[in-house]
Amino acid sequence: MSSSSTPKPSASTPPVSGAARLLQRQLKEMEKAKDLPGISVGLIKDDIFEWEVGLMINDDCKYYGGACFRAHLLFPPTYPMLPPKLIFQPPAVPFHPNVYPSGELCISILHRPERDEHGYEHESERWSPVQTPETILLSVLSLLGDPNDESPANLDAAKLLRAEREKGDREFRRRCRRCVRESLGED
Repeated sequence: MSSSSTPKPSASTPPVSGAARLLQRQLKEMEKAKDLPGISVGLIKDDIFEWEVGLMINDDCKYYGGACFRAHLLFPPTYPMLPPKLIFQPPAVPFHPNVYPSGELCISILHRPERDEHGYEHESERWSPVQTPETILLSVLSLLGDPNDESPANLDAAKLLRAEREKGDREFRRRCRRCVRESLGED
């Protein structure tokens, strides 16, 4: 009879799920990564399924340069089969075509892996278990620099962005700069 060095969970400590083990590994990898400037991650209340994220946007970003946004990345127990949600936290929720006024981010890679009934997204653009918190956050940084106004979560932001692109109107940029000031505690 062989004995295992891995202790068996007691009745008071629930077994760690595969999703929890995967997230623990991904968190450690991101905390050690040297090539993720502008991204910081940690846990909310020691819950591996709830991450606090800091996104420090560099000055090269056309609309949000210099901002520091806080967000929560919330993973379902079925991760990585289903995607997490990313929700920007007040006081600085980006004024952005792909961010609902509630702060929830709308990006294809965080949409459930199924056929889009509206036909806006191809299945290959949607969630896949190969995505990681790192790839998600890099995509968010990219989206902040290059908003998608094709299928907006925030119609006002999309209209103002289109007006800027088509007529040179500056209201979208003014609203973005206000978010940057709020993110830095200047408003």
